[in-house]
Amino acid sequence: MSNTKAAINLAHSPGYTTLAFSRDGTLCYTGGDDCIVRLWKTDEGEDQEPPTAIEAGESIMTLAASNIAWFSGSKDSDVRQYKAGDPDMEAVVTSCAAACIRCVAVDPAGKRIAVSSDEAAIKVIDIEDTINMSILQGHNDVVRKVTWEPSGSFLTSCCADGKIIVWDLTQQEPRQVKLIDGIIPVVKDKDSRDFAYDCSAVWHPSGQYFVVASRTHDIVTIARDSWTKTSTFSDSSSTGNIYAVALSPNGVYLASSTNKDIHIWSTQTRRLLFTFPNATTEFITQIAFSPTKNLLSWTDFAGSLYRWSDPIPSSSPSPVTSTSTSALTRPVRRGPTPTLFDDDAVAHTSKQQANEDNGLGGMDDFENDDWILDDVGDGLEDDVGAKADDGQAFVKEMVSVTKAQPAFQPGSTPMENRKRYLAYNMIGVIEETDQDTHYIINVEFHDRSSRKAYHFTDHFKYDVASLGPRGAVYACQPENEHPAHVIYKPYGNWATQGEWTYELGDNVRVLGVAAGGPTPSKSMRTLSDGDMQGNGNVVVATSDNELTFLSGSGIERCSVALDGDFVSMVAGSEWVFVVQRDGSTTMDGSQNLMGTLYDFEDLCVLQNRKLPIRKGHTLRWIGISEEGAPAVYDSAGVMYLMPRFRIPLRGTWLRILDTSKLERRQGKDESYWPVGLSEDTFMCLILKGRQEHPAFPRPLIQELPVRLPFRGKDPKDAPLEEHFARESMNLQITRDALSNEDVPDEILARELALDKELVQLIQTACKNDKLPRALELASMLHHPSSFDMAIKVAGFYRLVGLQEKMEALKDDRITHGRPQRRDWARDYDPVLPPRLPPADVPKAFQHFGPPAAVHRPGLARATPSLPPIPKDDVFDHMPTTAVTGEGKRKWVDDDGVVVTNGDAGQLDSVKWHAVDDEYAAVPPPKPKANPFAKKPNGVADGSRNPFGRDNPNNKSLHKSESFFDKAEAAETGKWKGLSAFLVSNVGHKY
Repeated sequence: MSNTKAAINLAHSPGYTTLAFSRDGTLCYTGGDDCIVRLWKTDEGEDQEPPTAIEAGESIMTLAASNIAWFSGSKDSDVRQYKAGDPDMEAVVTSCAAACIRCVAVDPAGKRIAVSSDEAAIKVIDIEDTINMSILQGHNDVVRKVTWEPSGSFLTSCCADGKIIVWDLTQQEPRQVKLIDGIIPVVKDKDSRDFAYDCSAVWHPSGQYFVVASRTHDIVTIARDSWTKTSTFSDSSSTGNIYAVALSPNGVYLASSTNKDIHIWSTQTRRLLFTFPNATTEFITQIAFSPTKNLLSWTDFAGSLYRWSDPIPSSSPSPVTSTSTSALTRPVRRGPTPTLFDDDAVAHTSKQQANEDNGLGGMDDFENDDWILDDVGDGLEDDVGAKADDGQAFVKEMVSVTKAQPAFQPGSTPMENRKRYLAYNMIGVIEETDQDTHYIINVEFHDRSSRKAYHFTDHFKYDVASLGPRGAVYACQPENEHPAHVIYKPYGNWATQGEWTYELGDNVRVLGVAAGGPTPSKSMRTLSDGDMQGNGNVVVATSDNELTFLSGSGIERCSVALDGDFVSMVAGSEWVFVVQRDGSTTMDGSQNLMGTLYDFEDLCVLQNRKLPIRKGHTLRWIGISEEGAPAVYDSAGVMYLMPRFRIPLRGTWLRILDTSKLERRQGKDESYWPVGLSEDTFMCLILKGRQEHPAFPRPLIQELPVRLPFRGKDPKDAPLEEHFARESMNLQITRDALSNEDVPDEILARELALDKELVQLIQTACKNDKLPRALELASMLHHPSSFDMAIKVAGFYRLVGLQEKMEALKDDRITHGRPQRRDWARDYDPVLPPRLPPADVPKAFQHFGPPAAVHRPGLARATPSLPPIPKDDVFDHMPTTAVTGEGKRKWVDDDGVVVTNGDAGQLDSVKWHAVDDEYAAVPPPKPKANPFAKKPNGVADGSRNPFGRDNPNNKSLHKSESFFDKAEAAETGKWKGLSAFLVSNVGHKY
């Protein structure tokens, strides 16, 4: 086991602090804002009084040492030379007019120094003859760091504009070999803390590559043969800003500082080996290995010097001995089969040994990642002495070194400067301020017209919260005798009966909470008892490996057991999306996360899919889009969406955005903190430089376009193809929320718009004579009318064969419909949104409209029927057909006889349509006789219509008109003789 205690000395006043070891490792030089350089003996403890050099007039910015001297550079523009181990100054090597000295580096031979300053030029000075100087011109900004390649042939310089230049100093005139851009961050503000980070390009002792802290918070290697990035050092436990890096003297180990921790890596496998947690109280400004001892030292912004003795365990390879670089980090390969005289084997062994002696043996490891190595001996074993001596000591257990991602709450940040965000989403923000004895919770909403902001004093110190559409939920952890509990505060209802508290059992911790529910249909600013749609849903994840589902009024519904460790969750209007770890992490860096979608209605599993988080990356955010689809965002800046989440167990993760390919990010050092997602917009907070979380005051939400990460380069077709695919995906989400027979006009309009884009693509394909592409594009059209346009385009280019194929596609579409629509019928039924009750019911004395009409068939008004009226000139304008009160049609034949479809005697002359055979056996119902119709001659009962009138031809004419129409006509005098007719036939006189 390595030593976990470091010697600490308060070396300088708070501010930027730097250090350097002497070449023999006996001294450690430190300088700081107090303008003093102190010389510390590495073999003494914390109680020593080091000699000091006080010649500098301003802050010490850089230190370097050779075999015979050491050098300091300060803000007063001077580079001073001192004798090795002596605090007395010998000479001023160089000065830069009114420019701060940023870095001094001594070449491996100890004959030259490279000096960078606030000037863009770099000076390379001969130590023995300071007049012999070379000026390197190529940068356009402040050169922050310079480093030498181990042979002294190359010099690397890191500029504030994010560019690295490699210089060749082997010739009389130095020349620029390579300019590397986009690796290190861009930092323009000299007074910011980001400018104090160590961005040095640290060379490996072999000289084949160098490592540098990148702007993406990773440590990358740049190979000398191609000057490109070849590999990355990354681990889930090492996240955030990387302040400084250093390589051990033999190149076996790499030390880095992240946040306030020290990490030690294996350069062979790029795996994290050891960690010194909470190494400092401030960020680390510089770190270095002793050139002769197993010692690691660093300085921080508080002015302290730390010396960690024996950071590498004795059971692991030494960080100093040069033979371990090649002997212990190379893969063990099987030697060649010896020949009779063993000449080839000897030659191979000699060649391999020569390569190892030259320090080149370990460089092929970056090209062969299939080897699993043990380059640190017993450094990864918990107890070396606990090996079982059972004859199989050579068998070693392989354990995962990937640290499991802890549980987190989406939209929350850690406490910094006594403030933090408990929740930050598209609904609003929950801010928390630490007041020592209590917290102040402030809740703000983006749409202040629908919800009212509020704040309250928190004596329970809630550390987990969720902001839902109908209320906010808060949770605290157990403390002393008080168990953990959850409190839910619905919006618009601050009465005591609206809030409720749910207590957990003893020693049970809250890992996450989520508040969901349907979107309110009215403003929730007014105080009310809640509408008919309820107060939503609440889900609580606990350390008992369970999910507790509660209603918005505090009713416990069920407790669902989790299959693995809880990581995060978010709730929507209809479901809750839970992320858990499926087993353990893997050795290749995978977090092995699983996402499960639980339906609120019946608490069943709607989707259960593994998250597409790439190896070596972690989950940063989970959320829901405005259309209700689950979304995830990883540390690589990739957004994933599950469009068909409503089809049970059929959802897939689609890559909808890669922020590293955004146009606005090119040449900028920024990252994005997700807040929300819609069809075409990614809502986020833009973080600059090494910032990981949004700070205070609260930044504004920025909108970035959503673009599918397609690789098409055509300037005309590629945007159309991307928009077609993205819009088709969004239409799919919308269709799944509808029934199969319901296709609203909005969807039809969007499909027609997509067809127009397809026609444009078809035109380009026809123009370029890409007929198979044009035909395939035509098959994607939505509506038959769009085929006509495609056929016209093919005809314009005189592509007769293509026209015929498109016409065949159109005929098939008209006959059979779209294949996608046919698939809908065969697919699983989508889970439709639940039907919600009305949001509210009318209250007394608030609705003064007339009551709704009540239909009563028994009280319907009767329609009278008048007796036949003789045919007269006054009726010539009336129609010759009428409808009886029984609903039967009458007409007059050529002889003046009234014919009805109800008369039995006329049934033979009426032509009826044939019916299906299966209904032929059922006799038709017997028609009802018209009591007012005239009976034909020969009727047995001899009854006659008492209202009928005889005529010479024994024929009658019966015209049925509304009684009220006739009365109106009589009053206006339009029907002559109507009064006499009524008197003679009815017996009344008007």
